[in-house]
Amino acid sequence: MDKLKMHSPNLAQENIAKIRALFPGCVTEARDEITGQIHLAVDFDQLRQELNDQIVEGPQERYRLDWPGKRQALATANAPIAKTLRPSREESVDFDDTQNLFIEGDNLLALKLLQETYLGQVKMIYIDPPYNTGNDFIYNDKFQIPSSDWLLSSNQIDDVGDKLVSNTESNGRFHSDWLGMIYARLKLARKLLSDNGAIFISIGQEELSGLLQVCFEVFGEENFITICSRVMKTGGQKGAHFSPSVDYVLVFAKNIFELAPFREQISQNVIDKVYTSVEESGPRAGQKYRSMGLYQAMLDARANQRYFIEDPDGNLLIPPGSTFPSEGKEGAKVTPVDGDGVWRWTYDRFKQEKESGNISFVASERTSLIHADGSKAKWNVYYKIWLDDRLRDGQLPGNILEKFQSRHSSAELKQIDIPFEFAKPTDLIKFFATLVCVENNDLILDFFAGSGTTAHAIMAQSAETGQRLRCISVQLPEAISENDDAFKQGFKTVSEISKERIRRAGKKLLQAEAHPDWNKDVGFRVLKIDASNMQDVYYRPDQVDQKDLLAAVDNIKPDRSAEDLLFQVLVDWGVDLTLPIKRETVQGKTVFFVDGNALVACFETGVTEVLVKELAGREPLRVVFRDNGFVSDAVKINVEQVFRQVSPGTDVKSI
Repeated sequence: MDKLKMHSPNLAQENIAKIRALFPGCVTEARDEITGQIHLAVDFDQLRQELNDQIVEGPQERYRLDWPGKRQALATANAPIAKTLRPSREESVDFDDTQNLFIEGDNLLALKLLQETYLGQVKMIYIDPPYNTGNDFIYNDKFQIPSSDWLLSSNQIDDVGDKLVSNTESNGRFHSDWLGMIYARLKLARKLLSDNGAIFISIGQEELSGLLQVCFEVFGEENFITICSRVMKTGGQKGAHFSPSVDYVLVFAKNIFELAPFREQISQNVIDKVYTSVEESGPRAGQKYRSMGLYQAMLDARANQRYFIEDPDGNLLIPPGSTFPSEGKEGAKVTPVDGDGVWRWTYDRFKQEKESGNISFVASERTSLIHADGSKAKWNVYYKIWLDDRLRDGQLPGNILEKFQSRHSSAELKQIDIPFEFAKPTDLIKFFATLVCVENNDLILDFFAGSGTTAHAIMAQSAETGQRLRCISVQLPEAISENDDAFKQGFKTVSEISKERIRRAGKKLLQAEAHPDWNKDVGFRVLKIDASNMQDVYYRPDQVDQKDLLAAVDNIKPDRSAEDLLFQVLVDWGVDLTLPIKRETVQGKTVFFVDGNALVACFETGVTEVLVKELAGREPLRVVFRDNGFVSDAVKINVEQVFRQVSPGTDVKSI
C-alpha cells in the first residue's frame, strides 16, 4: 500500500522533470551534499550544448532586475516543506458548510500548501502587501541565513524558531529583502491563477518600479494590463515637495489571450447626466440614448472614412477639408489630404447604422460640415449610443480610480468597531471582482489579508449580486504592539483582527437586504499552519538510531487529532479544503466521509477486514488508513486485494 508523502510538492524537482521530458540527456542523478540522498539534477553543461545558439553567458549584459538574494528567494519558493494545515473549529464560522477559508500563518508556507489543491483554479488574486516604508514590513529572516540552513529547515531537520524581523531603512538590504519576499510569493501565486484569471497588487511609490520589473519576470511583459492610480485622499500638506495623494494597483493577466475584456457598470449619475434623449418612435421607442457627432478631426488621411452623406434636404455633406469635387452622390469617396476631417466610420458601417435607425440629423447654426459646392451646411450628423446596449455590455473602465478613497474604509471599519489603519475600501476589491469574476464559484485569493478587507468585500459582492463567490484569506499572526488601540481592545495579533472583522461583517450582511439568489455564506474555515502531524521518522526512516526505535512504533505525533490528520491528507491529495465533511461510526470505528465518497478516511487502530470490506462496498474515489491501524499484518496485506475485487477504481493509501 503506497504512503502519502505528507509534505508540499518539490517544485524544483517538478521543473527538472519538465526539462528531462524535453532534453533527457540533460538530466542526471546527483548526491545531495547535505543529506547524502540521490536526486535528479540538471547537467547545465549539456543543456548549454542543446541551447548553444540561445544561451546568455553569466557576465554578459542583459535586460533584467537583479538584487542580492534573488536566487535564494527562487530556491525558497521551490523547496518543499513538511508543514500542515490544522483545523480550528472554535474560531471558524459555519465550519461544515462554508466555502471560504481563512489560513493563519506565513503566506509563503500557505501558498506552498495550496499548490496541489488549487493549482490553476484561482480566478482573481488581490493583495495589499507592505509598501516597505521602513516600518510596515515584517519578514522571515530565513532570507538572511545561509542557504544550507534553510534547506535543512525546509524538510530535512526539526522545526527551527524562525524570527520575525522588522525591515528598517538602516538595513543594508532594505530593498533587496522586500524584493526577495515578494518574488518568492508571486512565483507560487502565479501557479494558482487560472488561465483566464488576473492579479491586482496594491503598492506605494517606494517599491513600484521594482515590483513592476518583478511582475514582468514572473507573469511576462505580454500579460501586463495596466497600472491604476488610486486616489487615496484629496488635499493634505504632508511631504516636502508634493503631498502624496495616490497609490497604485498593478494589474497582470495569467494569460492575456484567455482573459475576457474588462467592462464596468454605468453609474446612475452618468445615466442621469448623459443619457438624456428618448427615442420617440420605431422599434426602440421609449429607450434612452446619447448622441455623438459622426464627424471627427484627424491629422492623417483616411480615404475610407471621407465620403459624401446626403442630408434631409438632399444636399451632400462632407467634413471640412481643402479638396473636394463639386458634385457626386452619397457614399462617393473624396480623396483626402493630411489635415482633412473624416467620419468616424467607413461608408459601409454608416449605411448599416443608418438602416438600423442609429443615425440622426440635427439642424444647427453651429456646424463644421460643408456642402459639396463648398457652402456651409445647416445639419450635424450624429449617431446614437443606446443605454440598454451599454447596460448590457458595460463600458471600458479607466485606470484612474477616484471613487475608492481611504476615508471610505475608515468609515466601514468604524461601523463594525474594528481598529485598523490603512485598510483598503471594500468597494475597490468589489470593483476588481466585477471585472474578472463573472461566474458562480469563482475563487478569489488574498494572501496579505490584513484586516480582512477582501473577504468582507467578496461576501458583500455575493450578497448584492446573488453570485456565489468563494474567498481564501491568508494572514500571519503578527503581534500587535501593546500601545496599539487594537491591543487595548483585546486583539493580540493581526490575524485575530481579520477573523473578527469577517465575523462582524457577515452578521451585518445577514441583517441587511440582499439578492434573493444569495446563498448567505458568511462563514469561513480557519486552518492554521503548523509542523507536520508526522514524526521525523516518517520523512527520514534511514536516519533512525536505536534511541528512536520506541518513538517509531507510531509515526504520528501524539498531540494530533483525527481531524488534523484528515486535513493533511486533503492537502497532500489535492482535495478541495472546503468540501463537506461527515463523521460516521462504522463497525465501531470513526470514519470521515469527504463530499460523500470523494475521500473516505479512518485513522483508528484495530481496523478489521470486515470494516475494510464495508468501506470498499461504498466504492469511494479515495480511501486512506493509518499505516499501523490494522488489527493484524494479514488484514493490512489484504486491503488492496479487497478493494481490487470490490471497488477497483478506488485509490488506496496510508499514512
